[in-house]
Amino acid sequence: MKKSNKILVTGGSGRFGKVLQKQNFKNFIFPKKSLLDITNLHSIKSFIRKTKPKIIIHLAGLSRPLSLHDKDPIKSINLNIIGTANLVMVCKKFNIKFVYFSSNYVYPGNKGNYKESDPLLPGSKYAWSKLGGEAAAQIYSNSLILRICMTEKPFVHKKALTDVYLNFIFQDEIAAMIPKIIRMKGTINVGGPTRTVYQFAKKYNPNVKKISFKKIKGRLYKKRMSMNISKFLKLYKKKI
Repeated sequence: MKKSNKILVTGGSGRFGKVLQKQNFKNFIFPKKSLLDITNLHSIKSFIRKTKPKIIIHLAGLSRPLSLHDKDPIKSINLNIIGTANLVMVCKKFNIKFVYFSSNYVYPGNKGNYKESDPLLPGSKYAWSKLGGEAAAQIYSNSLILRICMTEKPFVHKKALTDVYLNFIFQDEIAAMIPKIIRMKGTINVGGPTRTVYQFAKKYNPNVKKISFKKIKGRLYKKRMSMNISKFLKLYKKKI
């Protein structure tokens, strides 16, 4: 199958998918679920044969609220694990590059500054479902796994956590980087500088109030979810 220069994006109707569409990148296509159902291998193969994409960026899946993964684990498995595996198998069949959006939540969250090679230990069923998708992508050599820590703009919450360290970066910033990011290979941590959620939010909203995650969740919580993004910065070659 002779490939075109098209870049197919699953999950275009999701939060980040909508932001990415606003970039109006040439050759990016965002099919509706009625045209491309990731839980159906026949649907995937049929659409791929028609469009012949060079790259698939996989955004589709079940995310928030995180409680959905506890209430409906079958749906979580079908969309985030089996759906991802289906796409990987089709990419292998047609030699298409596969770009998978994973999460920083696959890391344990007890020490922070996680490198891509560090051990993984998800702390929620959502995070396990993302790691399940990673497993399929890791088996396919022509894949790129992005462990991303991003959020909507503007920061919508009135309070922000003072004791949780992350690498938040706004979705529109990541969206603008996508043409360059998708040329990368391997597994890469993607995000902004390590800060508390409050430090990040305060920069853009001086009226945001402080709150402790420990106060909300009690003793069992993860406060050091930050990643080491030096590999990403070296490959991207621009200050973020």
